[in-house]
Amino acid sequence: MRITFSRPGSFLKPSNRRPFLLAVILCAAALVAGGCDKVVGPFEVLPPLEPSTLEPTAGSWRMIVLTGPSQIAVAVPAPVTSAAYTAELDAIKSSQANLTSTQQQAIAYWSGGSVMRWNQILRELVARYNLPPAPRDEGGYPVPDVENPFGDPAFPFANPVYAARAYSYVSAAQYDALKSAWYWKFQYNRLSPAKNDNAITALMPVSGLPSYPSEDAVISGVTVEMLKTLFPAAVEEVTLKAAEQRNAALWSGKATASDLAAGLALGKSVATVFLARAAADGMRTAGGSAVLWQALADSATTRGEIAWISRDIPARPPMLPLFGQVRAWMMTPADIVAERPPPPPSTSSQQMKDETAEVKRTVEHLTSVQLAVAQKWNDGAGTYSPPGHWNDVALEYVRDAKMSEVRAARVFALLNMAMHDAGVGCWEAKYHYFNPRPSQVDPGIKTQIGIPNFPSYTSGHSTFSTAAAAILSYLFPSGATSFAAMRDEAGISRLYGGIHYRSDIEAGKLHGARIAGYTLSFARSDGAP
Repeated sequence: MRITFSRPGSFLKPSNRRPFLLAVILCAAALVAGGCDKVVGPFEVLPPLEPSTLEPTAGSWRMIVLTGPSQIAVAVPAPVTSAAYTAELDAIKSSQANLTSTQQQAIAYWSGGSVMRWNQILRELVARYNLPPAPRDEGGYPVPDVENPFGDPAFPFANPVYAARAYSYVSAAQYDALKSAWYWKFQYNRLSPAKNDNAITALMPVSGLPSYPSEDAVISGVTVEMLKTLFPAAVEEVTLKAAEQRNAALWSGKATASDLAAGLALGKSVATVFLARAAADGMRTAGGSAVLWQALADSATTRGEIAWISRDIPARPPMLPLFGQVRAWMMTPADIVAERPPPPPSTSSQQMKDETAEVKRTVEHLTSVQLAVAQKWNDGAGTYSPPGHWNDVALEYVRDAKMSEVRAARVFALLNMAMHDAGVGCWEAKYHYFNPRPSQVDPGIKTQIGIPNFPSYTSGHSTFSTAAAAILSYLFPSGATSFAAMRDEAGISRLYGGIHYRSDIEAGKLHGARIAGYTLSFARSDGAP
């Protein structure tokens, strides 16, 4: 097992490492039970982004939440011949004549592509806040409170489905914001400062993409507003990081002050639309109540089944039992129910006995290779979660394809919307059937990784991973074989870990494929070539 740390100079600054170090301590303690194999690893190296195409038609690509690219108006910029614009160019030249090493480092950092940079930052945030509350001395567990995000426990607990939702909201908002920005860019066609004034040095790659409104400012504006709501204890950090991004665009000769102001306003306005959706999507009530938790158990017992119980000591309330009612991106509530997998094997059936025996036999004779697979895909407390694992996979393909910001945003939006919907569908099935974990049915099973605090059927890893592999195979056909292998490895890793039956895995894979089909239908008709 390994615990890895973010590389020096990354998002986690010394002033905010206390909760991160707490994650390390908790994961170190969990090593005894095999519950944590990594916190968050060194992120992908991002060379200066030189997009292979400008995507001039991106302003016409299909929106997700916005009604159209011009829903939020962007004012006509001042002419490049105006005194005001000339003054902005002079300000850039003055800044470039006095750049500090810190400013140069910021330019180098953000030149790698801001959609990818913010994806890395988001994964670090998920890892830091992916910590289940510790029990109180008197028993029971406190609940993270959005009104007191700095309390104990900190808000949020970025568990797998919270993380899936966070990844999806940030990615979808970035994507809609950039499509709108591209629409206005090609309406006004103002070139970058370095193109308009030969005395300005291009310190980032500068193409023929119009600079008004600035895509860096659009991304910084929409992202920081989303993250301030999703991770309120990180407000200061993300606000400073967003300002650094905009300053880097200015210092590098990529955008003027007015380019940035227009982009920032657009990004923040798009975030407002997405945050209104988030406020009413059902997440606030996804935790349910003690009455609901008991009713779920009673329903399973009434059907003659063994009801799931928490394996934590003391018993922990089930994780977000009403997440299956949270609003999906591409599926209606009726779709979620219609796609629900068939029932798992009855807990009194011979199939259940056979599958339980298979789990026990597997963990008792686990090979070193199988153990490594279980740990590789654990993605438990203190990590960027299973959806984050697939974002990690996707980013390298995006980077190597030299995608424009808007094209990169499309990849992450499609991927994360599909995984959010997979989380909704999987959780609806889990709490509908309320099936026990293998080690509950046979306490002699010694798990190799931590036991998740929610019902067994179906496997979340299998559902998330199949949905992710389907989307990435569509977007990057050359990687389809690799994605399929990762999907299967992620699924079987849960049997190796002793926490899922084979039927959980197989049903989850079928379910994830059906759910991904809804996002694929959108992608095939969204107008992006």
